[in-house]
Amino acid sequence: MKILTAAAALSLAASAYAAPGNAELKQQVTDTERAFAATMAKRDFAGFTSLLSDEAVFHSGPKPLRGKEAISQWWKKYYEKPDAPFSWEPDDVEVLDSGTLAHSSGPVYDPKGKLIARFNSVWRLEAPGKWRIVFDKGQDVCNCKREAEQP
Repeated sequence: MKILTAAAALSLAASAYAAPGNAELKQQVTDTERAFAATMAKRDFAGFTSLLSDEAVFHSGPKPLRGKEAISQWWKKYYEKPDAPFSWEPDDVEVLDSGTLAHSSGPVYDPKGKLIARFNSVWRLEAPGKWRIVFDKGQDVCNCKREAEQP
């Protein structure tokens, strides 16, 4: 009887906790990406580093940066001056059906609001509701129309 009661209690507890759906997970990642971008606007370097996975890889500079420490050292320069050198925001987020990995991308702007690049990031769910970035790569935006019009 005790085993049956314990099994019923476990079943009830499991049904009370429903895993987040894809829409909720996408919102979590979108909110996390926005919080990540806000660290630049607020000049919050500690906040930036808190969202890096220990084993993250960033394509910054001449070669990929591996690990939270290397990324932090490289990116610190972007947080040292009073004004942010760029800003970004997500405009596309997708999450795997497993709910453990996500991709975000969006525009990157210079301080005057000019579109200069697009970012692509991969986020991993490292604890319930806690997403950390594991890959990041930006791509400069080409003014291709203007270049195509030149003789």
